[in-house]
Amino acid sequence: MRIPGPAPLLLAALLLATTACSPDTPAPTPPTARQAEPAKQEAPAKPAKRAAPAPAQVTIGGEDAAETAQRWQPPAVVIADDGVAQARRDANKALAEDRLYATAADAIPIWLALLERDPKDRQAQAGLAKARQRLLGDASALLERPLKQREAVAEAGEMALVLLTLAPDDPKVRQLQSRVELAQRVIAYNRAGEDDLRAGRVGEDGDGAIPNFREALALQPDSPRARQGLAAAESALIRRAEAAARSADFTAAGTWLAEAAKVRDSAPTIDDAFERIEAIRAQTLVRLRDQGLRDLATPQGLKSAREKLEDALRIAMPGDPVVAQLRERIELATHYGSFRPRQVFSDALRDGGRGPQMIVVPHGGFQMGAGDNELGASDAEKPAHYVRFERGFAMAITEVTVADYRRYVQASNARPRATRRGHSIIYDERSGNFTRSSGVDWRSGYDGTPAIANSPVMHVSVRDAEHYAMWLSEQTGRSYRLPSEAEFEYAMRAGTSGRYPWGNEGTPPPLSGNFTGGEDVSPSGRRWFNAFVGYGDGWWGPAPVATFEPNAWGLHDMAGNLSEWVADCWHASYRRAPADGLAWFNPGCRQRVIRGGNWANAPEQTRAAWRQSQDSDTTSARIGFRLVRGI
Repeated sequence: MRIPGPAPLLLAALLLATTACSPDTPAPTPPTARQAEPAKQEAPAKPAKRAAPAPAQVTIGGEDAAETAQRWQPPAVVIADDGVAQARRDANKALAEDRLYATAADAIPIWLALLERDPKDRQAQAGLAKARQRLLGDASALLERPLKQREAVAEAGEMALVLLTLAPDDPKVRQLQSRVELAQRVIAYNRAGEDDLRAGRVGEDGDGAIPNFREALALQPDSPRARQGLAAAESALIRRAEAAARSADFTAAGTWLAEAAKVRDSAPTIDDAFERIEAIRAQTLVRLRDQGLRDLATPQGLKSAREKLEDALRIAMPGDPVVAQLRERIELATHYGSFRPRQVFSDALRDGGRGPQMIVVPHGGFQMGAGDNELGASDAEKPAHYVRFERGFAMAITEVTVADYRRYVQASNARPRATRRGHSIIYDERSGNFTRSSGVDWRSGYDGTPAIANSPVMHVSVRDAEHYAMWLSEQTGRSYRLPSEAEFEYAMRAGTSGRYPWGNEGTPPPLSGNFTGGEDVSPSGRRWFNAFVGYGDGWWGPAPVATFEPNAWGLHDMAGNLSEWVADCWHASYRRAPADGLAWFNPGCRQRVIRGGNWANAPEQTRAAWRQSQDSDTTSARIGFRLVRGI
């Protein structure tokens, strides 16, 4: 609500002044005894009083609804010829008691009556001057009163009307009248602002409480009521901001708080409100995070957890750690289920044992295959193509050991391929060649002698490996399988992109794996004809698993020790190869793929992109396997 401009009180004062000064109208004089004489005569010894005639009405400003005030006319006082001295005494007594103008027994009406009798009455003139000074002082004091301002200003206004009647041209009286008008306007603006506040019109849009209080302060900069009103308006906007924050609408909360900050300069309440809103924001984010984490613990909770993350992102400040935690957990659940990258675990078997140790391979993508200009590459390794894994997978840290495979054979009464046919391919130390040897199967080492328990199992076909994976899946209730060719190369490279799994250097790093090294020597003193110059790992034949350092992702012997079966069928090139890392498999195919170098490979066959076709029934001292598990 807005109040009108300058209050009409000044117009009323000007009207009085004009009336007093008009050449066509005689100057106002106090009512004469004849004019004031009652219908029934009083005894002459006592001054008679009667009610003043109905006063003329003038309008004064300052309130939202215009108030009316009487144009002051002195009460009628009748002084008998022999009552002048008593009238003077009565006037002086009334002045001393601060009874100035309200009744016929007060000082100013009596002195006006005395001056009517004798305009040159100096005592009356002096008394009237004192009364005017007293009125000026009293009115000024009322205007300075901090409490009950409306009543004080109204009383000061009455005094100003009396003074305007007595001395319309006195500058002090005019100044008092201006102060009264100003105070009335300030009160009116303040009341209008308070009414607006009660009606919910705070005024952030330029029409309401705030503009009214500012108008009041423009008129009276030290108005405590206006300042209090602005503080109340600021509080109302802060309450709106906090209500919006509690409803998780922090955009609106910020808008309301910004409006509140405009109300007063450098108000500490804004900082306090900001801290409260930020506390609400933090509590809301913690609640959303906790709800999202609980959702992730349920089988189908990923979607609802993502919805919680979207809600959190809408209200969070950039870089909020609580939101980052929820995003990270959702990211992990999306790509790893209940696991974490590089997490090591093993599943329990129904028979009380433990499955092979697995490690979670990070999700991501890589360039699979050999580049056009890679030395030693074949067409079967091309074209290089990008493969991406949207979800991580777990891979056995080592090749399956003889001990692992024995548990399977004994539990399932399995008869692997080499056992059934009674022979496999071994290394013959006497000739230095790989030859077929009878009586060799999974229990045998690279030279046909009994293998130790922690040696990688060899002399197994791809179907033997798949049957082991099926048995392990039944034992654990989890899905175990051979890795796809893409999974194997991705895990072997472990984030690298060079010619070899360790990079482009022509010699492997020390103790990085069991490769054909120029420094290696067989039991009879043989050396490799084609080997890595200057490298020696101390083993002629496969080493026990995990003898050498793991790669960057925690996997042992990916590039050496034994080549390994993968799930793919053989294809002569990568044209139309899957881009999602799945095995490229054709039902009924007999030609399968082995990946990774071994202890008896040429250096070019140790390259990261190297791949070779093998008949599915092949068993050899250079081929083993490891498994992957879905997560």
